[in-house]
Amino acid sequence: MSNIKFINLVNAALKKAMQLDKSVLCYGLGMNDPTRIFGASEGLVEEFGEERVFDMPTSENAMTGVGIGLAINGFRPVFSHARLDFILLAMDQIINNAAKWNTMFAGAMSVPITIRLLVGRGWGQGPTHCQSLQANFAHIPGLKVVMPSFPEDVYGLLLSSIFDNNPVIFIEHRWLHNIVCDTNPYDFVPLGKARTVVNGSDITVVSMSYMTIEALHAIKFLQERGVNCDLIDLRTVKPIDWETIYKSINRTGKLLVLDTGFEFCSIASEIISKVSMDCFNNLNIAPRRLAMPDVSVPTSYILANSLYTYSENIASEICKMLKVDIDTQPLKNKRDNFPRDTPGDWFEGPF
Repeated sequence: MSNIKFINLVNAALKKAMQLDKSVLCYGLGMNDPTRIFGASEGLVEEFGEERVFDMPTSENAMTGVGIGLAINGFRPVFSHARLDFILLAMDQIINNAAKWNTMFAGAMSVPITIRLLVGRGWGQGPTHCQSLQANFAHIPGLKVVMPSFPEDVYGLLLSSIFDNNPVIFIEHRWLHNIVCDTNPYDFVPLGKARTVVNGSDITVVSMSYMTIEALHAIKFLQERGVNCDLIDLRTVKPIDWETIYKSINRTGKLLVLDTGFEFCSIASEIISKVSMDCFNNLNIAPRRLAMPDVSVPTSYILANSLYTYSENIASEICKMLKVDIDTQPLKNKRDNFPRDTPGDWFEGPF
């Protein structure tokens, strides 16, 4: 199949999971409204009914508790949020109940709940609607954290998350929803296994979510100028596929990590820390990272632009690390053809 959007494959995975197992339930704010959470729940209530697909009160903490209770009692709920930021109201439920329940009861009770969280960006989202907080969840023992980058992966990653017996935080970047797939995506993708997107010998670039798309632009640009990068898309940020990362670094000797979140105590920080401990003798230079600075993102897109990492920033950082002189201005010139707070003219905003 070709030209299927990322968000349509989210929808297809939810539908398939509900067909495979009657214990799968889907709920969340906007689940049955006209936009169906950007199309993710399109057609589900019509096929499976309101007992399995339903809207919820504006009470994130309570409804997370409902989902945990359902999971403990044999269901596989999928709880969807139109914004990652909304789930901050339910952190007590996630950390002290969902993540710990299996351990507290000596493995006798699992909590197979999947919580879909959407990261917004651009269009004046501001400091409270654009946060990429995967590191917050990855810090907690008992949680798995998934961040798909490509439409050909999102279907299989979501299915694997739903049928995993652990609580899974499934984070989708809104800027990915309209990119299309040109391969057959209809298969399970195992959690905890990274994907090597591009092969190269000069430097290892480890990325996640939307940053992988920016990295692809940068790497293609550099490849045309004689620089070859290994690009690893994490897909799952908890657990991390250390084997794939180490194998690449032991060949290239250099590491750049790209993160959609804030740089302090980030996933990028953890990767650099582990690599420095475990692969120190194979590193030629100090690892580097590109992530959000430690400040709240302004609502003004003009002010926010400088905080985000773009393909030209990635290419420039790679050039510095390799000590090569390549003009990255052409990458910026391409981006200036459309507003900086959208990924391209294909994006359907504002949310």
